[in-house]
Amino acid sequence: MVAAIAAESLPLRPRLRARSRVIGALLGAIMDGAHRRAYRGEAMVAAYTHNLSRRLPLLSLLSLLAVGLVIMRVAGTVPWPVLVPGVVMMVFVAERGWHWLPVQVERRPLALRRKDLDALPTSVGLSVLFAVLWALYLYCVGGEAQRALLCVLLSVISVAGVLGLAHAPAAALRLVFASTVPACTVYLVVDGAHLWPVVLLLVMANLTVLAMTFGFHADFVRLELSRQQLARRERLAARLAERNFEQASRDALTGALNRRAILARLDQDVARNELAAPWLALLDLDGFKHVNDTYGHAAGDDVLRAVATRIGAISGVLAHGRLGGDEFAILFDGRLDATGVTAAAQDLAQSVRAPVLHNGVSLRLHASTGLHRVRGPSVGACLERADAALYKAKKRGEGAIVLFGPDDETALQQRSAMTRQFNDCLLDDRLRLLYQPYYDVDSLAVVGFEAFARWSPDGQTWLAPGEFIDLAAATGRTGELTQAVIGRTLAECDAWRQGLTVAINLTPRDVTREGAVDSLARLVRDAGADPARFMLEVTEAALIADPRRAHAQLEAFRAAGFRLALDDFGAGWSSLSQLRDLPLDMVKIDRGLAAALSSDPGARAIVGTIVSFAWQLGIECMIEGVEDEAQVATARALGIRLMQGYHFARPERADVALAAMGRAVA
Repeated sequence: MVAAIAAESLPLRPRLRARSRVIGALLGAIMDGAHRRAYRGEAMVAAYTHNLSRRLPLLSLLSLLAVGLVIMRVAGTVPWPVLVPGVVMMVFVAERGWHWLPVQVERRPLALRRKDLDALPTSVGLSVLFAVLWALYLYCVGGEAQRALLCVLLSVISVAGVLGLAHAPAAALRLVFASTVPACTVYLVVDGAHLWPVVLLLVMANLTVLAMTFGFHADFVRLELSRQQLARRERLAARLAERNFEQASRDALTGALNRRAILARLDQDVARNELAAPWLALLDLDGFKHVNDTYGHAAGDDVLRAVATRIGAISGVLAHGRLGGDEFAILFDGRLDATGVTAAAQDLAQSVRAPVLHNGVSLRLHASTGLHRVRGPSVGACLERADAALYKAKKRGEGAIVLFGPDDETALQQRSAMTRQFNDCLLDDRLRLLYQPYYDVDSLAVVGFEAFARWSPDGQTWLAPGEFIDLAAATGRTGELTQAVIGRTLAECDAWRQGLTVAINLTPRDVTREGAVDSLARLVRDAGADPARFMLEVTEAALIADPRRAHAQLEAFRAAGFRLALDDFGAGWSSLSQLRDLPLDMVKIDRGLAAALSSDPGARAIVGTIVSFAWQLGIECMIEGVEDEAQVATARALGIRLMQGYHFARPERADVALAAMGRAVA
């Protein structure tokens, strides 16, 4: 065995030399009983017993036929007690043949198979010796024909036995010794020296077959070791492939499927197009950025891990994975109806609301969820619909759940068409600007204008920014849109030439977009205008995505000469700290507070606080959305002199707005 391994490990040595070493080592092992070591390995035990089970039953059958034939030929010529050993041998051989049947061997555990292999040389040696002695006794008392039969049968059984025991060389060697030595001795004693050629031929035949058997066994050992090594390598390769696939398909942070893997699973479900297709849910964590900014990214990682674990624990979840950031994709069982999947999503939302502990702090979040049945031409179509439902859910807030429905499909198709139109259009051809003045009520003079953009998908219907600004973001044209608005304003509204202020609304992307400051400042200066004549208005919502970047960008706008205004202050997100922390020149109080000024004491108190705080910080206040004289009087009583609204003028084309300015000044 050791030599076989050595021969295998040195494949470059000559084959004959390696084989001779194997055979020599095997002979030495057999002679000193060390062959038992070859049976220690479980794989080798299984291989030996598997091969022997294909040979020993046939050898047993041949032995049964031989013993039965001998009994038939000698029956009546010898006393019946002489036949009893033959019958006993037939029973023993039949039992051994049954014991070594493949089906019987496969049923036995490896421990019993090892015992069978260990006992095989002794069992074969003793049983063959018993059988040969019985046969030689009959040879001595039998006639010439009986002697010839016994001689032939002993030779055949000896050779067949060696071949049958090719994978048990120790047993084969004992079989040869137990059969050849007694037989040759008896032949020479009984029949005389004239049989020596027969004896010599018999000995040479047995030795030749025995040598061939050792060679077969050496090849068997070498091939079996190679097969086992190959099997080990295949198992190792399979484990490595499985580990690599696991690493390639798992999100390293949460242990859930990663984006590639969950989308591949979704692609399989789309391709199957089953009637009970699964539900796709997109889940987004509300307030996750606050956790990251306040408690650090380690806290955010704990939240993501906890959410992934909770998703996996919800009944009806088939698969889930992290698409990126704080967004998860979840596949719910398609056997759930709309009510059932909504209930499952509610259970999940409730689970997400449970606090996540991080360094002794309880972190609490909500999860907005959009649901869509996986049907459609592609993964992208399914994601688009689930994302549309998620968008509606996030607008509702407080962990809302929205199921994508027929009305949403209609809106999505319209939005897709408008997105394509916005992406393909020339902004100069589809853009219109209206200008609304704002007044100093003390002097009743126009002090500035605010430019409002309108975009048309067809040249007839004109949409306000709230209806198309998302299209600009989706198509990556927000920067181009802002530049077009400023360029059109510079060309149409020359109020800046008369020392008045022109206000331009920045998109949320402009507040963080790289290069926005330089491009807008260059555009204004190239037109011969002073950036100080332009008021750039931003909303608090635009500051939420990346407060640090937004603050730095506003400082850069201020350094470039622009004036800055915080628009829609008091609309819901407002914090007085914004007035203190941001580089502002003006705060514009939201029209919602303006509408409530004359009737709601609380609104008056809020506006009064804003005005007082802004005054202390040296920031101008203007109120927008003023629609009647009562609001004007109340706002003025609170200390506001700059006002804007339908009470004074509606947004108009540049020529109309500038004419109104002339009348107001006069």
